Amino acid sequence: MACVLEAPLRMSVLSEVTASSRHYVDRLFDLDPQKVLQGVIDMKNAVIGNNKQKANLIVLGAVPRLLYLLQQESSSTELRTECAVVLGSLAMGTENNVKSLLDCHIIPALLQGLLSPDLKFIEACLRCLRTIFISPVTPEDLLYTDATVISHLMALLSRSRYTQEYICQIFSHCCKGPDHQTILFNHGAVQNIAHLLVSTSYKVRMQALKCFSVLAFENPQVSMTLVNVSVDGELLPQIFVKMLQRDKPIEMQLTSAKCLTSMCRAGAIRTDDPCIVLKTLPCLVRMCSKDRLLEERVEGAETLAYLIETDVELQRMASITDHLIVMLADYFKYPSSVSAITDIKRLDHDLKHAHELRQAAFKLYASLGANDEDIRKKIIETENMMDRIVNGLSESSIKVRLAAVRCLHSLSRSVQQLRTSFQDHAVWKPLMKVLQNAPNEILVVASSTLCNLLLEFSPSKEPILESGAIELLCSLTQSENLALRVNGIWALMNMAFQAEQKIKSDILRGLSTEQLFQLLSDSDVNVLMKTLGLLRNLLSTRPHIDHIMSTHGKQIMQAVTLILEGEHNIEVKEQTLCILANIADGTTAKELIMTNDDILQKIKYYMSHSNAKLQLAAMFCISNLIWNEEEGSQERQDKLRDMGVVDILHKLSQSSDPNLCDKAKTALQQYLA
Repeated sequence: MACVLEAPLRMSVLSEVTASSRHYVDRLFDLDPQKVLQGVIDMKNAVIGNNKQKANLIVLGAVPRLLYLLQQESSSTELRTECAVVLGSLAMGTENNVKSLLDCHIIPALLQGLLSPDLKFIEACLRCLRTIFISPVTPEDLLYTDATVISHLMALLSRSRYTQEYICQIFSHCCKGPDHQTILFNHGAVQNIAHLLVSTSYKVRMQALKCFSVLAFENPQVSMTLVNVSVDGELLPQIFVKMLQRDKPIEMQLTSAKCLTSMCRAGAIRTDDPCIVLKTLPCLVRMCSKDRLLEERVEGAETLAYLIETDVELQRMASITDHLIVMLADYFKYPSSVSAITDIKRLDHDLKHAHELRQAAFKLYASLGANDEDIRKKIIETENMMDRIVNGLSESSIKVRLAAVRCLHSLSRSVQQLRTSFQDHAVWKPLMKVLQNAPNEILVVASSTLCNLLLEFSPSKEPILESGAIELLCSLTQSENLALRVNGIWALMNMAFQAEQKIKSDILRGLSTEQLFQLLSDSDVNVLMKTLGLLRNLLSTRPHIDHIMSTHGKQIMQAVTLILEGEHNIEVKEQTLCILANIADGTTAKELIMTNDDILQKIKYYMSHSNAKLQLAAMFCISNLIWNEEEGSQERQDKLRDMGVVDILHKLSQSSDPNLCDKAKTALQQYLA
């Protein structure tokens, strides 16, 4: 029986709640404008800080009525302003509230309101738009659907400090990627916002600074412009440096450091400029300290990782600033004790976001260890570092997994660590697991790391092979993602280097002739070069050359012909001729060249080529074919003499290039012996 009673009970509770809110909505329909205004004001007071009340009013249909009143020419300016304020308050509730407002087409209505001459109404509309646009459920593109909106917002910047604050905040939240940056830049964002950096209002200065940090991010055009802009006789980089000072609020220090970082990465400021070395870098290291808030530590570490990512000197400098490498280890122990955070809400928030700290630490370690062997050693010697990376590879957060793989990739560039720490912790196992099923962005970095683990001096090479890596890598070469194709073939190339015959045969079987031809005709030169590198490694040591050419000779010779006849660069042709030189070094394989007049003519052609690299590679082929101590050398020498090869050798023996000259003389001696 209880089940039967449950529904009506719930209904009666709901009707009580909505009944208490209904009178607010009913008053919006009163015929007396004064009563409507008072109703809106009362509604404003009722919803402040009350999410339940906000949800009730939305359910009861308050939003369409408020928007109607807001857009009516007959409504008084005061009423329209109060409607905008209430709508802004509703938007400050939950994400569902914002979705309901968007469904009612609130944005076009508010943008229309910005055309009003009344400043208070404009400010209320902007405040509401700001609240809606900073919500994660609002598509940024809604700001850019009408081309006139941006220019009108630029014009409103001069109206008041509130219009400046809200518009800058809207721009910084809605500027996602190069297309948005270009639109704002072309509408004069830099010139219109620059002077706001010296506003008397802190909020305006801060929002203007945030605007520049998103406009300049990965954007050389904006960054190069910012360097030369001055406000009150002071260049923007100098203004940013002043905002970095320790006496400024942390938020301001961090955001100006981000601006200078973006400008530096875009090449607008040199990496050895004092404003980077003495100001920006130390400021970002300070942000990594354990007495900073979680989000400050995350942003500080991620910005620093970006700043130093490609510059070895900045990496060295950061590594010795304030014991940064040891300081980052604290990112993995957070929060270390409950007593350190007395605010329970703060503790709850930080526990939910602790994974962001781990992600930031991995990113920064990856940048620190990108080039310098000593720094990598220090990172790996940091307490439990390898265990932390291994754990990071299996975390539920994709961002942490990606950052952990990046860190591992950076450290895997060290020969010493591949031989020691990587082996001690069997890093290849979790890495292979990551490669089995991961999004492309993780696969790209993980497969790059695998390339390093498959280098011939790496002890991990053997167990990786035994765990089914060939099949996995062959499947990567078929990926539509270019980076994955490159990494798959690169890893196979490393695997084939000085490998035993069985491994080489497994690779050829796994790839299939069809796929090999597909890779050799790939439009990307990187894929082509790595595939030729793989072929070269497969065709090394005589027994292997003869075995592979006996099973795949016809196809390989076809591929070689295809490339030598194609429109390819010098490096590709040189690599192809080196493959021919390897085939010519085989005992039985060389007959595949000697019985192919087309290939012989091509070798002869490249002996007289204008490029010395190609001449030298062709000479290697000839030397291997005419080598005296091998069976059938006389017949091969005679055939090549008849083709005019000896005449070319005589000419090359007079070459000004010492390498060519020596090689030609050595070859001629084979004829004299």
